[in-house]
Amino acid sequence: MGNPLAAPNMDFDPRREHQLEDIRRQAEQRGRLHVMGERPSGAPFPQASPENGYYQMPLLKEPPWTWEIPLYFFVGGAAGAAAVIGAIADYTGGDRELVRHARWIAAAGSVISPALLVSDLGRPERLLAMLRVFKIQSPMSVGVWTLVGFSTGAAAAAFAEILRGRYGSSLPIRVLESAGQAASLAFGLPFSNYTGVLIGATAVPVWNRNASTLPLHFGASGLGAAVGLLELLGHRKNRALQALGLGAAFIETLEGASIELQPDAAFDPLKHGPSGFVTRAGGALAGPVSLALRTASLLTTGKRSASLRRWASWSSIAGSLFTRIAWMYAGRVSARDWKLPLALEEQRSGKSASPARKREPVEGYEDQSKQSRNLNTQKTGD
Repeated sequence: MGNPLAAPNMDFDPRREHQLEDIRRQAEQRGRLHVMGERPSGAPFPQASPENGYYQMPLLKEPPWTWEIPLYFFVGGAAGAAAVIGAIADYTGGDRELVRHARWIAAAGSVISPALLVSDLGRPERLLAMLRVFKIQSPMSVGVWTLVGFSTGAAAAAFAEILRGRYGSSLPIRVLESAGQAASLAFGLPFSNYTGVLIGATAVPVWNRNASTLPLHFGASGLGAAVGLLELLGHRKNRALQALGLGAAFIETLEGASIELQPDAAFDPLKHGPSGFVTRAGGALAGPVSLALRTASLLTTGKRSASLRRWASWSSIAGSLFTRIAWMYAGRVSARDWKLPLALEEQRSGKSASPARKREPVEGYEDQSKQSRNLNTQKTGD
C-alpha cells in the first residue's frame, strides 16, 4: 500500500528547479535576490512593475471559453432583440406576420442558447448548479436567470402562436400568449446585451476598459442582426425595421470610430494583429457598410432598393457574428500581455512605475513591535 502522506505525482521541470536553486543560493549568500523585477527598499524579493512584469509571466488567465460562447453571444443578442420587436409590433397592432416571425426567431434562440451554454460547460447539471442561487451583484448569475426567464417566455409565446393557428383564439390560449410575450419582452432586452456587462466585469484589460460601452455595443449589434433576419424572411418593405436597422448601424459606426480614436494601450488588441483585423471587419460590416447600403436603399426604388436592403441585412448579420468572435479573440490577446495589467493599476493609483518605492511604517506598529520584543525578553529571562 502506498504512503498516503506522499506528495502527489507532479511533472518534473529541471529548468525551473535550477532557477529555484539559484534563487535560494542568492538569498543565502547576499541576503537579497538579483532577479528581474523591481525591489522595494529593504525587501529581498522582486516587485512586479510595468517594465519588467512579474518574472515576465502573464498575470491573468486567458478566458477558458470555447467557440460556443461567441456563438451564444450572437444567438442571444439576435433572439432577445427579435422578441422585443415582436412584442412591440403586437402591442401596437403591427403586421401579424412580422409578429409571428419575430416569435419564431426568439423561440429558436431560446432553444439554441441553452444548448450552446451546456456544450461549453460540459454537463447539463453544471447549468442547473448555477440556478441554485441568485446574486444580483454577479452578471453571470443574473445572466443565467435571464436566460431561463427569456427561454420560458419565448417558448410559451411561440407555442401559443401554434395553438392559435390550429384551434383559434380561446381564453386559455390568449392567457398563455400574453404571459409568454410579456416575459419574453421583459427578459429579451437584458438578454440581448447582458453579455457585454458579463465580460466588462472581468479583469481582462480590453474588456474592462470598455465596460461602460459594451452593453450598448452588444445591444445594437443584436438589434441589427434581428432586423436583418426579419428582413430576409420577407419584411423588406417595413419602414419600422428600416429605421431600427439604420439606428443600429449608426451606433455601431460610432462605436467603431470611438475604438479607433482611443490612444489607450488596452485597446491595441482591437486595432492590431489578427484580433484587430476581425474586429475591424465586424465593425465595418455592422456599421458603415450596413449604414451606407440602407441609406442607398432609401434613395432608390423597386428591385434595386429591395436588393440593397437584402445586402444590408446580410452585412448586419455577418458583422454581428464577427463582432462577438472579435471581442472574444481580443480578450485572449489582452490577457497574454504581462505588462498591461500592471500599467493600468499604476495609472489608477496615480503612482510612477519606475522608481523603487519605500514602504512607510504603519503608525503605532513600531511601538507595538518593541513592546512585544521586550515582553519576550522578560519571559526568556524569567
